[in-house]
Amino acid sequence: MGGRRLAVGLAALAVLAACGGPAPVAEEPRPVQQQSQQQTEQQQPTDPAGGAPRPGSLLVADFGGDSVTFVDPATGPTGSVRVGTAPWGVALGPDGRAWVAAAEGVAVVDTRERRLLALVPYRTATGPATTGEYRGGGMGIALSPDGRRVYVGVNVPGRSGVLEVIDTAGQQVTDVVPVGRRPFDVLVSPDGREVYAVGHDSFDVTAVGTDGLHPRRMEVAPYGTEGGLGSWLKPHYAEVRSDGRLLLPFEGERLAVLDPATGAVTVERMTADTHQHGTALTPDGTLLVVGTGPIGAEDHGPSLTVRSPGGAERLIPLDGPHEDVAVSRDGRTAYVTGGFSRPGGWDGLTVVDLATGQARKLAAGRLPLGAVVLP
Repeated sequence: MGGRRLAVGLAALAVLAACGGPAPVAEEPRPVQQQSQQQTEQQQPTDPAGGAPRPGSLLVADFGGDSVTFVDPATGPTGSVRVGTAPWGVALGPDGRAWVAAAEGVAVVDTRERRLLALVPYRTATGPATTGEYRGGGMGIALSPDGRRVYVGVNVPGRSGVLEVIDTAGQQVTDVVPVGRRPFDVLVSPDGREVYAVGHDSFDVTAVGTDGLHPRRMEVAPYGTEGGLGSWLKPHYAEVRSDGRLLLPFEGERLAVLDPATGAVTVERMTADTHQHGTALTPDGTLLVVGTGPIGAEDHGPSLTVRSPGGAERLIPLDGPHEDVAVSRDGRTAYVTGGFSRPGGWDGLTVVDLATGQARKLAAGRLPLGAVVLP
């Protein structure tokens, strides 16, 4: 793989404003202000269809705007709710509330009534609310299994990020824990005892015990850390397998399997040979991985990897850049968002029949990034 590392390093040097490139110098941080009651009341949904969303509809984060959009998987958008600047990740609670990581704070959305309930500001100063892949504020986000806590990875431009813990009943930040740089994804162990923040620019996963909130860093760098901030060969998104191990894909070539109990990483072969971002697990344990397209002359185009629990892979070609993926509750359909955390992307998602491999494009908000399927 030495040739790939060299080619990727040259590509990273040539393209600074990209996934692997160094972030621009951040402006002087200033505190984020609590949203007023009047602002909350003004941010009502735009809903031409009216009524609660149908079961199986999607909620997507409009990274290219300031809203979340409800999407009927058959017909397209049915309404939107303003939540804050450049929303990234979305987590859905059993009570129908969605928690959305925006630049200013975490928005709380009632998905049944389609309205904004609150905007919980971050305790950490991240600078002015801006857009783009290096913007400060929330990125990955997850709920505890009992729904009592929200964990959000917060990017702090120019330095390491933090994990902020939100009490869902009180809708306020209760704790802040240091983690790696640019926490793309946040996950919770099946038993709820640990939270994992994927540090994109620090080549690591930070495990945080929910009892005491003590962080410990585990390096995940199957290509090494050469190139630092300018490297493309860094972790992005992950999934937690039923046995508690984390699955982190790299470049359509290597799947890093992290045992959080020991910090040991084993590497399994992948076949897409393309830069990879978003992930999802189907109910039967099949891993879905979004291939975003080439970063070197020899890489392949965008694809969706469908990897069985035993490691067999099928590749479904995708048309154009994509970022993340959500899966229907029956495990038969994948929804791949076209927003893209890097420059580029498009205003929609690709609906993929996982049995046949058939794919169709669907309008879905403005540069949609994170997505969840509503019950």
